[in-house]
This record gives sequence, C-alpha cells and structure tokens, in this order.
Amino acid sequence: MNDLPETLEQLSARVDALERRVRDLEQGSAAPARFETPASTAAAVLGPGPELPSGEQVTGAFLLLGKSMLGIAGAYLLRALAESGVLPRLLIAAVAIAYAIAWLVAASRAPSRTRLAPALYAATSALILAPMLWELTMRFHVLAPIASAAVLALFVAATTVLGWKKESAPDFVVAYGAAALTALVLSIVTHEMIAFFALLLAMLAVCEYKFLRPGLQGVRMLVAATADCAAWFLIVIYRNPASSRTDYPALGPAALAIPATLLLAITATGIGFKTAALKRRISVFETTQCVVVFLLWVLTGLFLLPHFSARVVGVICLLFAAACYGAAYGLFRHSAELRNFHVFALWSAALCATGLFLSLPPSWAIACLALSSIASAGIAVRICCSTLECHGIVYLGLAAIACGLLEYSFRALAGAMPATAAWTVFLVAGCALVCYVAAREHEDERWQLQVLHLAPALLAVCAVAALTVHGALWLLAIRVTPGVFHIAFIRTLILCALALALAFTGARWHRAELTRIAYAAVAFVAAKLVFEDLRHGHMGFIAASIFLFALTLIAVPRLARAGDRGQTTN
Repeated sequence: MNDLPETLEQLSARVDALERRVRDLEQGSAAPARFETPASTAAAVLGPGPELPSGEQVTGAFLLLGKSMLGIAGAYLLRALAESGVLPRLLIAAVAIAYAIAWLVAASRAPSRTRLAPALYAATSALILAPMLWELTMRFHVLAPIASAAVLALFVAATTVLGWKKESAPDFVVAYGAAALTALVLSIVTHEMIAFFALLLAMLAVCEYKFLRPGLQGVRMLVAATADCAAWFLIVIYRNPASSRTDYPALGPAALAIPATLLLAITATGIGFKTAALKRRISVFETTQCVVVFLLWVLTGLFLLPHFSARVVGVICLLFAAACYGAAYGLFRHSAELRNFHVFALWSAALCATGLFLSLPPSWAIACLALSSIASAGIAVRICCSTLECHGIVYLGLAAIACGLLEYSFRALAGAMPATAAWTVFLVAGCALVCYVAAREHEDERWQLQVLHLAPALLAVCAVAALTVHGALWLLAIRVTPGVFHIAFIRTLILCALALALAFTGARWHRAELTRIAYAAVAFVAAKLVFEDLRHGHMGFIAASIFLFALTLIAVPRLARAGDRGQTTN
C-alpha cells in the first residue's frame, strides 16, 4: 500500500507521455492529409480544370438582372408621369436624364472582377436615355433636336470621363455603341444632321485616341461605320434640289464640306500616327475605312460643292499619291512590318493613276502614265524593288488600254485594218519596249516576277507586229490596191518572221518570256490560217501561207532547244 502513490505517479506520467505522442502524431499527419488528398494530387498533375459556374454566380447574375429591370421600371414610371401631365415635362426630362447618368455612374463603379455588372448597368442607362430622347423630341416636343443632341453629348461626355483611365471598360463600349446608334437615328428622324454628325465625329476622335491602347476595337468600328453612314445620308439628301427637301434646314457649302473633311482628317491622322509613330501594323478595317472616307469626301465635293470639279479631285489625288509614296518608301519599306508598305504603295499607285486621268486631258494622261512606267521601272531596277516594278506594269497597262493599243493591235493583226494609229500608240509601244529592256532578269525567278517581265514584252511585241503590218500594207498600197488575200498573207508573213525572231532572241539572250511569246505567236498564226487565210485567201497565197507556217512550226522549237542546250553547256 505504501507503494501506491508512487505507482499512481508513474501511471500518470506514462499517460501524459502517451497523450503527448498521440498529439504529436495527430499534428504530423494532419498536414499531409491536408495537402496530399487525391483531389489535390490530381489537380497538381492535370492542372486547374475549368471553373464551373457556382450557385453564387448564378444568383449574382439574376440579382444584377433584377436590378436592371428595376431601373427600366423606374424609366417607365417617369414616362407615365410625363404622359399624365401631373408634373412639368421639362422637369421630368431633367430627372430622367439624371436618372440615366446615375445608372452610368453605377456602371463605372461596379466591381471590376466581373464584366457583366458594368455592361448590364450601362445597357440599362442607354435603354433609359435613348427611348426617352425619342419621346421627348418626336412625341412630346419638349426638346428641340439641338437640345437632344446636347443631352446625348452630355451622356457621351460622362461616359468618356468615367471610362477614360480604364484599359478595357465594358460600360464604355456599351454606352458608346448605343450613343452612336442613337445619334444616327435621331439625325435622320429630326432632320438635324449636322449637330449629331458633330457628336459622331467627336466620338470617333475619342475612339481613335483610346485605341492607341489595346482594346476597344469593336466600338471603334461601330462608331466609324455609323459616322460613314451619316456622311452618306448627308450626301444623298442634300444632293437633291432644295425644293424636294423643304423640311431640311438649308446649309451652305462650308457646312456641307466640313463634316466629310473632318471625318477624313480624323481617320487619316489616326492611321498615320499609329503606323508611322507607333510602328503598328495597319489593320484590314483601317485600310477599308480610309478608302471609304476618302470616297465619301470626294463624293461630297462633287455632289454638294458647286465649284468642286473633277480636276480639283485629280490634283488632290496626286498630292495624296505623293504623300503615300513618301510614306511607303521613306518609312515602311525597310520596317519589320511589310503590310504597311504594301498598303501605302497600293494607295499611291491607285491615287496616281486616278489623279492623272482626272486632272489632265486623256492624251496627256496617257503620256504621263507611259512615262511614269519608265520611271518606275528604272527606279525599281536601281533600288531592287519588285513592288515599284509592278507599279510600272500597272501604269503601262492602263496607258495601253486607254490609248487603244490592244484594240489597234488586234484589228491590225486579225480584224479590219485601222486607218491610222494615234501618237499615243507609238509612245506606249516605245515605253513598253524600254520597260522590258530595263528590267533585270535572274535565273530561277518566281512566277510572279516572270509575269512582270512577260507583260511589257507582250505589249511591245503586239505593238511592233501591228505597226509593222500597218506599215507594210501602206507601202504595198503605193504600188497596188491590196486585196483581202494580200492582207492575210502579209499578216502571216510578218507573224511568222516575228515568231522566229522571238525564238532566236529568247534562246540567245536567255529570255524565257520571248520564247513563250514565240509559241503564242505560232498558235495565233494557226488560228489565223483557219479563220482568215483559208476563208479569204487566193490559192497561191494560201499555199504560201501554209508553207511559211510549216517552216515556222519546225524552226521555233529547234531555236528554243538550241538556246536550252547552249545554256546547259555554259
């Protein structure tokens, strides 16, 4: 019994020791249990899975939608008060405007972790404001069209201020898109187009500035398209006589020209700054938008300004062409982004050709295009630029079509012989020959470059063949009156001789396009024999034509193969 207290103390000490061990074991196993569950192990291996919508998210969405519907209900309450006449409608209009802007403020202060709340609140604000402006302007006649434009401008200003520092604000996108469409509709139904057009231009300028940062591409496209539609409606309405649009306000030439001019200036400035200063790639939308606003500006001048002639348009096109050429070859040719170079180069060629035809008489425009093709070909060889060489081919082709070189060549070689040839035909033919000779060819060229070299060669060959036939018949007419069979035989003779000369020259100088044209000439002679010589020729001349064709048919492939063998040997 005396040992009982000592035994109890030992048992108590052992129990305490066991409790400490159990506690230590529980604490040591808790952490692994917390971090090494099968779910956490799978997440660590497979990565985070798709986040499923939780009940709280669905509840929050319905809550936001309910709040928006309460806002719409408040707008209908204000409309009922305005219709009942209990309060002055002007007071109700002021309350409604403040109510819509309050929802816009709520949209800007919505939590940034979700995009639904600001977009939904901004849509509620727009759905309150747009019908309210329609009712107050068109039905109750409380607001004049200018006042409606001022209210809409206040809404746009509030949207701009509230979303100015945000990188990507859904409330800004929704509010700006709704305001742009509202301005377009009100400009049409109220006939007060200039005030709403000015608001659209201001919105476009803001979108151009904010697009210097990433985002907002969709609303920028919408605002730009809306401004384009407004400019087009202005042209369509005010190009009619004043007697047919008595319900529209009279506008002077300056008021009609300024909107389209500002639209072009805003678009061109934005594109120029982003491409030249920020070194960004021009987008497809920006390329299309710049062309559209330039055409709208031209149509505004031609249809709405009395002293704006096509010659003025041509001079302006030439100035823009010079600016585009300077930007393309001075800024973008050696940059990493080549799309800017190609777009500006294409604009410069189109503007140059359009400006020449609009500002000069037809013959002088053809001459300038032909000389421009030589200049383009020479500079292209000097700076090794295939794009500029392509411009030369485009200028040459337009000059050939405008002067009638293709028609003249066909009639001289296969149709009714033309009486004379214009001096522009000789000029374009000479320029085509110079462009072809000036081009530098290399072995194993791409097919695009081969086409560039083939085009001037083909134009030069057609012109030389037609002029030779015309000259030969003129000489023959000094002695005898040429008949149909004489014309057919002379054409066959000259075409066969030309095919042999082309095959020999192409083989000697290793010009593949000359060989191809030689084969094309042989095929043309074959068709000509069937449709002309056999139908209208004399038996003796028919035999001579067939004999010449047979010799040409045998000799052209031999000459071409001789050139290939000489190139292989070398």
